Amino acid sequence: MCTTCGCGPDEHHDHDHGEGHHHHHHEGDPRPHVGTKIAVETDLLAKNRRFAEGNRQLFADQGVFVLNLVSSPGSGKTTILERTLRDLAGEIRSAVIEGDQQTDNDARRIAAAGVPVRQINTGAGCHLDAHMVGHAADHFDLDSLDLLFIENVGNLVCPASFDLGEHHKVVVLSVTEGEDKPLKYPQMFHAADVMLLNKVDLLPHVDFDVAKCREMARRVNPAITIFEVSSRSGEGMEAWYGWLRERAGKSR
Repeated sequence: MCTTCGCGPDEHHDHDHGEGHHHHHHEGDPRPHVGTKIAVETDLLAKNRRFAEGNRQLFADQGVFVLNLVSSPGSGKTTILERTLRDLAGEIRSAVIEGDQQTDNDARRIAAAGVPVRQINTGAGCHLDAHMVGHAADHFDLDSLDLLFIENVGNLVCPASFDLGEHHKVVVLSVTEGEDKPLKYPQMFHAADVMLLNKVDLLPHVDFDVAKCREMARRVNPAITIFEVSSRSGEGMEAWYGWLRERAGKSR
């Protein structure tokens, strides 16, 4: 099995250009040599980098600031996104690419916040890739946007390896998950430029050491920017919004 995306080494990714679905095709010996696995994985990442560079150039040409939101399932990533979109409505023109393995539940929640949204269902795939994102972006009028959020599939492993052409990865960690997540998933926290420590309103009710978590995150990534937030109470969200305002405004 591929260490990058969970596909068997003899499978290949076939993206439906209309909907961005991620299909797997099984062929040949299911147990090829290790060398074959490495070659396929290297080729997959090289192709993804080429698509990512195309996306990056497109976003730069259109002056759109792009963020790739990543987390474990249940971190509150979608709730943070909903609140951010509502609180910045009328101030920053935003759209969302919503990634999930199945259902459009989160996309419906985002649409209710009043912004354009495009759903990508990856099926068995555990991450979005740059090819999918490029096709989804085609459905937006990018010239009318300041900010594009890409909400990735809930997973702290594979999305770390896949550049989507974004400006920054933003990793969401909640206080209900444990403060050692940055050490357990160092590649993701190293790849992220921002960490949103969510659900801080629950700190009186959980055994979570904020200082220890911050230290562990900075041990993996000394330059990471950390915001302590609650998408429910609004605590800390204004600092996050200030970071967004400054960067989204500079994209044009």
